[in-house]
Amino acid sequence: MTAPILVTGGTGTLGAHVVPLLRASGHEVRILTRHARPAADGIEHVTGDLLKGEGVEAAVDGVETVLHLAGGPKGDDEATRALVTAAARAGVRHLVYVSVIGADRVPLAWMRTKLESERAVAESGIPWTTLRAAQFHELTLTMVEKMAKLPVFPVPGGLRLQPVDSREVAARLAELALGAPSGLVPDLAGPHLHDLAALARPYLRLTGRRRPMLPVRIPGKAGRAYRAGENLAPTGAEEGKRTWEEFLAERLG
Repeated sequence: MTAPILVTGGTGTLGAHVVPLLRASGHEVRILTRHARPAADGIEHVTGDLLKGEGVEAAVDGVETVLHLAGGPKGDDEATRALVTAAARAGVRHLVYVSVIGADRVPLAWMRTKLESERAVAESGIPWTTLRAAQFHELTLTMVEKMAKLPVFPVPGGLRLQPVDSREVAARLAELALGAPSGLVPDLAGPHLHDLAALARPYLRLTGRRRPMLPVRIPGKAGRAYRAGENLAPTGAEEGKRTWEEFLAERLG
């Protein structure tokens, strides 16, 4: 019997796609979750909290591969360090982490926690793989929905995004988890670059809304980084196939 694969964040947007792929490959899956859940076919849930250090030892016990997908607006670096420490003690042989494109270039606090998490993984002593991905379609949609509630739609000058389909990121992560440790692999972004107006137009059309576009400027170092495209995939990155328009048509059409 093979060891289960531990997935943190296994019930989130990305985890919900990754877990069935791992099961389809014939692997048992263990999910570290903050809320107790009943066991499913080939899926075990361990209740715990990385930030509180609860349940982490039990989660990594007997595991050879860890797929770290859990993340939030703050504290990702602390959570990752807690996981890495427990995983190293447990003899984990492969640690896979999903990060964000631009983590090493965009001066925002939450990006810094992603970069610190990457460093914790790389310095863990455990063979590792890290994939940096672009913003998911789902998160892009949440942002557009919030902005569309305003009387005018703000369009930050120079801000471009490359939203990627979470199912394609999940497929790549499952492939990486089932393969050999590979270090920092090529980034994964969506097939097209969009400014915020281009992201908004198909959403507004599908929802039957009209909003005037208001140019705005992102101030400070973060604004300069976004205008310079530091959040975009570098040369050599991989591109997903599913477009923003296809995602919207499926979600809203």
